[in-house]
Parts: sequence; C-alpha cells; structure tokens
Amino acid sequence: MRPEQEGGLAPPALMPLLRGLEDLKRIRSAHLAGSIAERLFAAAWSALMAGAHPADVARHTIRQALAATVLGDLDAGVLRTAGVPDEPARAIVQSTVEAASAPLAPDLRAWLLDTTASLPVADPPPFVARLAAQPRAGATAPGRGRLILDPPESHAEHCALVAVFGVLLAPSWGAQPETVFLAALAHHLHNALLPDSGFAGEMGLGEWLAPVMARATALALDELPSGLRAATEAACRILPDATTPEGRAFHAADTLDRVLQVETQLRAAGTSMDFVLREMELVHAGPVKPFQDAVLARMGLAA
Repeated sequence: MRPEQEGGLAPPALMPLLRGLEDLKRIRSAHLAGSIAERLFAAAWSALMAGAHPADVARHTIRQALAATVLGDLDAGVLRTAGVPDEPARAIVQSTVEAASAPLAPDLRAWLLDTTASLPVADPPPFVARLAAQPRAGATAPGRGRLILDPPESHAEHCALVAVFGVLLAPSWGAQPETVFLAALAHHLHNALLPDSGFAGEMGLGEWLAPVMARATALALDELPSGLRAATEAACRILPDATTPEGRAFHAADTLDRVLQVETQLRAAGTSMDFVLREMELVHAGPVKPFQDAVLARMGLAA
C-alpha cells in the first residue's frame, strides 16, 4: 500500500476527542505548576525513571488524559480532599474515562479500562524541565517571517500530546502502542539544548543540521539510566520514516498535533459571541438565568 493510501487509514471518528485533548496544553490550576500536558510529560518520564514498563506508563498517561478532557485537574486526590469518599471519587474518574474512551478501537479501549493501578515515581531527568521551558517555534518557512500564535506551546506539551495521540491512533496501523508512546515522548530531546528555530532555521544549518541534532539528543540521552536509554533509542528508530506501523502512527500523531495546535488558536480567535452564549451556554441554565439574560440584553450583550 502506498503512503497516501496508508494515510487514508486515519480514523476521522477520533477528531472530537483529539481536539478535546489539545486543550490539555491550556488547562492550569492554582496548586500545580504548568499545564496538564506538561505535567503528563513529566509524570511519564518520572515513572519510566522509576522502572515502570513503557506499556504501563502509556496506559496510565492515556487514562489521565482522557479523564482530564472533562474533569481538568479534578482528580481523585483533589476530590478526596474536598470531601468525596474514596470509592465515589474513583468512580467519578472511572466513569469519565469510560465515556471519553467510547470512540476508541475496542481492544484499545478494553486495555485502557482494565486497570486503575498507580505507577512508581522517581525524579524525572533534567531535560524534562528544559523541554517544558522551551517554546516551540510556530510556523516557519525559508524566506518568510515566523507565524507565532500566543501563547506558544512548549516542547513538553507537544511531546505529551503526540504520545497520547500516537497510542490512540496505533490500532489504525496495527502499531505497538508502547513503542509509539516512548518514541513520541523522546522525539524532541534535542530541543532540551537547542532553541527551536523551526523549519527555516533547520534549513539554515545546512549540512550541520544532522550532527547538531544528534549531539544534542545524545546529551539528553546521557541523563537516562542505561536500560531506559537503550529502550528509548530502540523506540526512536521508528522516527525517520513512515514505512512501519509504528512510524505511521507516530507521524500521524505528530502531524495532527501540529495542525490542531494552530486550529485551536485560530478557532478561539474567530469565536463569535453568538456561539459562546448559545452553543457553549456561557450563561447556563439555572434559577437566576432569566435575570442574567435581562442584564445582558439591557447592556447590549445578548446574542
């Protein structure tokens, strides 16, 4: 099958879920540092450093991401602190994961729902913090200025979402989800050192591009224990092309995340008041809604 035919295996039914997951780059909470996506990235590397198997880390990360599309940072721990007993708190999170996972391939969904086990933790490698602080370049092309949409995403956010997308897309090509997941987590390790100059900057490096990226990647890999380093290097062999099932799942995930990042910002910039008030129900149903509607109408803000 030709590459363009393989691309036709991407599942359009997942698009609403992928768009919801993109929002995890922009959800933050007062008691936690960084976005949900940045924290998923750090937690995944923390578990890997503690010796967890990549498949277990992938499953746990996807479950957290699915729950967060609805609950944000209202996880079981926060709910317990707020007075919800253990069992109802877990049930809230589990039912949210079940609902969010409805469009997934049946085998993948069953795998995700089959556990609520926690993972071991250790200090993440130092490159995690650097990737969280390293902004992505935006859209660049040789001979043109950058298109930067504020706020820029970080490399940690991008890698986290590509890893999540990659697992969700893996069944479309029969790919091993844990391989796609680990490769996606690691595919921008070079940016722990290199500021992102985008496509235009990479072309400007010419023949130095490959050795510079290889050296920067090696410096990041040096921060991993030998077993995890070997596993990461093995997973990253899928990155250069889309000739394998895992390569196809990765490149589909990477492409979709890059485009949906821009689409999300353009959609927010082009949103109308009518959509926000009528479709999103910014002023939602409740006992004081008639009063609120009257205030908006009087002040010229009614849709």
